Amino acid sequence: MSLLNNINQNNVPNHLAIIMDGNGRWAKQRGLLRSIGHEGGTKSVRTTVETCAKLGIKNLTLYAFSTENWNRPKLEVDTLMKLLVSSLKKEIKTLQENNIKLNAIGNLTNLPNKVQKELKEVISKTSTNTRMTLTLALSYGSREEIIQAVKKISEKVKNNIISIEAIDESIINQHLYTQDIPDVDLVIRTSGEHRISNFLLWQIAYAEFYFTDVLWPDFSEENLYEAIVSYQQRERRFGKTSEQISK
Repeated sequence: MSLLNNINQNNVPNHLAIIMDGNGRWAKQRGLLRSIGHEGGTKSVRTTVETCAKLGIKNLTLYAFSTENWNRPKLEVDTLMKLLVSSLKKEIKTLQENNIKLNAIGNLTNLPNKVQKELKEVISKTSTNTRMTLTLALSYGSREEIIQAVKKISEKVKNNIISIEAIDESIINQHLYTQDIPDVDLVIRTSGEHRISNFLLWQIAYAEFYFTDVLWPDFSEENLYEAIVSYQQRERRFGKTSEQISK
């Protein structure tokens, strides 16, 4: 019996963020090139996106390429960029059929021109879709995001646009890449690693975490259900006591 029957669809995360990890190890275990692992990972992306839409999750963010990933071997980076372009072309049909809006966060100007062009095109074509927002974190690093936000706010303070006294969580949120996206409710990381890896550090302040040993290319619909069931079994207190929550 599928775990889908155990899910309360009135209590799914509003914002699910996934650190997709394990493509390289998946390929290595099979004696394949790392690029084959990344290709295998695209199938899990499609399955996850469609399942999240079916569950009624409104926001899904996928950690696709970090600022640190630029330090990987050039061949692997080039392969990832080509795969990104081809995936965007292939998946636009899936996005449209499922009424999903595409978004992207990160230092996008560092991406190759071809990737930027394809990304802008798909974002534009899906901009009026309303069922779910899929955000790709590309050339993304949370520390860099926070540094850029501090610089922008400092510039506005310097020019008397914002007073120091006015700076609060809301002001900081407005200057992050994720300004139009709610805070994260659940973070999933695959492949058995237990790290955040510079991902949405501000936005996950009160998120629940779910770690699984499953490598990303093997991450299935049932694996996602397991994570959601685990999330729904937790008490989210946001600093309050259990007694306060129960009231």
